Amino acid sequence: MRRQEGFSLVELMIALVLGLIISGSVIQIMSSSKVTERLNRAVASAQESGRFIMGRLRQDILTAGRYDALDPNLSRIVDIVDEAAFLQNRPVILPNDFASEPGLGSIQGASGTNDTLVVAAQGLRDCRGYKLGYADDEEFFVVNRYFVEGTSLRCVGYDGRVLRGQKGAEGNNGDLAFTILDDVHGFQVMYGISNHDDTVANSARPVRYVTADQLALERTLESAVVAIRIAVLVKGDSPVVIDPIPSFKLLNEPIQTPGDTGFYRQFETTITLRNVKNFLRSKKL
Repeated sequence: MRRQEGFSLVELMIALVLGLIISGSVIQIMSSSKVTERLNRAVASAQESGRFIMGRLRQDILTAGRYDALDPNLSRIVDIVDEAAFLQNRPVILPNDFASEPGLGSIQGASGTNDTLVVAAQGLRDCRGYKLGYADDEEFFVVNRYFVEGTSLRCVGYDGRVLRGQKGAEGNNGDLAFTILDDVHGFQVMYGISNHDDTVANSARPVRYVTADQLALERTLESAVVAIRIAVLVKGDSPVVIDPIPSFKLLNEPIQTPGDTGFYRQFETTITLRNVKNFLRSKKL
């Protein structure tokens, strides 16, 4: 009979080392794939959030300054001529525009903090979808406020007629803020100003961009807001480590660096206020 022999110690050691090398490679590939998957999820969620919020804000703000006194759906429980003059000259609401709510208005946040945007228009509903006591097909003087609370971009709506003391409040008039988007780490706004000169017509085109704290002076100079520029910094919802941590510059604000290693992305858009431009042209200043 032939003698049978097993593996030698050297052969076993070689097989064990090869097995460890192969196992380590597989684990490393799996770990790398998991990191890549998390990064892809973070990028996709940040991209989706940015596109959503830019579209939503554009849709809401595009009608700022709109007032059509000939619209058959416009509620006529107030003097619409007076209301038209008030709203069309205030597409962007500033503090002290309403005596009942003097603090309500667009605000330039301190350096490194978020801004607040308040716009007005004739509409069917406020930014939350509320009718505030009007019939389903009635349009009214809508005032919408956009602000960041914590890391949530929120909005709240008001009836401008209530703010002006022309009627009593109904429904959730300025009482309940809705969250539009979470994981917002920056919200900055600038305003495109169309100049006015006694000797020439208002161009109805933005000649420069200013911050909210400059708008009161621009009003006294008979300038008008014809565009709104918005920058938003959003964070992806998947935990990833980005090294080195990138920095971002939102409009006129100083460069900021996030406090963690997550994935952040900056989005910007400029919204032309078509109703204001048409109003200025129709005035033939």
